[in-house]
Amino acid sequence: MTRQRQEKNTLQKVRRLKISLIIGYAMIVLTAVLSVSILAVRKTDTVLKAKVISLTSSLNVQMKLNMNSYLSRMETIGTLAFTIEEAYTYDATDPDNDEYDAINTEKIISDKLYSLCIMENFVDYGIVYRNNHTVGKISNGTTNLFGEKLFTDLNAMISRKRTNDGWCAGYQDNFKRIYYVKKIHDNALLVISFYTSELESVFDNPETLSDMEIRLTDQNYHMIYSSRQNEVGASLPDDIASRIQGQNSATVMDNVYLVSVNTCNDDWFVICSIPTQIILNEKNEMQLYIYIIAAIAAILAIATGAFLSIKLSDPVVDTVNILDNKAHIDQLTEIFNKRSFEEYTQTRLDCSPPAERHALIIIDIDNFKGVNDTLGHSYGDIVLSNVGRMMKEVFPEGDYLGRIGGDEFAVFLNTGNENKPEYENYLIRKCEALCRNFRNHYTGEDGNYKISASIGAVISPQYGKDFKELYTKADKALYISKQDGKDRFTIYHDNLESGEQKN
Repeated sequence: MTRQRQEKNTLQKVRRLKISLIIGYAMIVLTAVLSVSILAVRKTDTVLKAKVISLTSSLNVQMKLNMNSYLSRMETIGTLAFTIEEAYTYDATDPDNDEYDAINTEKIISDKLYSLCIMENFVDYGIVYRNNHTVGKISNGTTNLFGEKLFTDLNAMISRKRTNDGWCAGYQDNFKRIYYVKKIHDNALLVISFYTSELESVFDNPETLSDMEIRLTDQNYHMIYSSRQNEVGASLPDDIASRIQGQNSATVMDNVYLVSVNTCNDDWFVICSIPTQIILNEKNEMQLYIYIIAAIAAILAIATGAFLSIKLSDPVVDTVNILDNKAHIDQLTEIFNKRSFEEYTQTRLDCSPPAERHALIIIDIDNFKGVNDTLGHSYGDIVLSNVGRMMKEVFPEGDYLGRIGGDEFAVFLNTGNENKPEYENYLIRKCEALCRNFRNHYTGEDGNYKISASIGAVISPQYGKDFKELYTKADKALYISKQDGKDRFTIYHDNLESGEQKN
């Protein structure tokens, strides 16, 4: 019995030791997996939040640029009214006007204004005189809204004294229309208005962020436009306004909201907001699965945790990739936008060896305004898209291509070379090829509207290693190309400003 008892005790000790080893090993592995999981999740949170904030800010900036561009296009169309001589010479308030001549003159003005009005979905496109007499398309809605104060209150909307014009929304708390007013002379105002619903094409957010709310407000945070149409005219919700109050350009993210704001048109705000929970919803759900699986089985938790971590990252990576593309790539030409082009170029300049040569090239499209005015803005977009394609044909994949303005493009020759004559010849060949491509390219249905390129270039580090410094000198060279008749290139050098150039 004693031996049996000893064997039993020994067996129990072995079993207890075995259990202790299993429990100890399991606890060590489980602790390690949980620790690594917690650190990984926290690090992912930090990196993801920083990336989302940066990309959302860039997306907001792009929407601001879209809005400014849209308003600028409306102003340009308004300026076309000044091509009508009678529009700025005729004064309906003049008591010496002959009645018959006045009727004929106003008919001429109205006919021409109506022909311009069909270019856009304008509610109003006409002239209002100091005596509240109107010519052109002035809607009943506008005349009823303003009443006897039609001229007086429209004139009060002129906020930019230098250009004698201004934008206004929310007159008498009516936010259905946006008004643009420009003074013709002391007794006449050009008036343009359109429905705020037209802005839907300006504020087009990515499908993966369909829950993002986009709003345009005035200085008092009254909503001129909202992706929630029933909000137009109301005040910005307090939980959004409190996060960006008093800021002109900022992105704020906390546990409740991600909010981004930028100023446009001098005194309006583009505001994007989305609940933080929506952005991180899938990640938060998967975190729970990671912790549960890690606690159940150590080794299985490591493999499963890695798999789930990848699965967790997929939807977030997709969102980040789309935001990154929107933030860094100009969607029309599929090359870098201005901000990304400058950042990539400056980074490359900073890390280049002192003797390595690079070049910055600036391209301005000649006659592009004629394309827009003659063939329309839609066709102008096709031209810009073709320019991006032409640039890709001339320059290797490693070079940086960017659209840095409406019809202004840039190239940074990323491939370096320490041989000065050889590099200058290479740069000249590239500029010649680019000019040649433009000369051979026509736009328009009948193939007879020609565009060309004026080009300015500068070599680094001979003339600087800072992007702004190189841009300034390349721009001077571009000005020489324009001054000398366009359709040519100029390479910046020391004697350029004294009248000597290479092209």
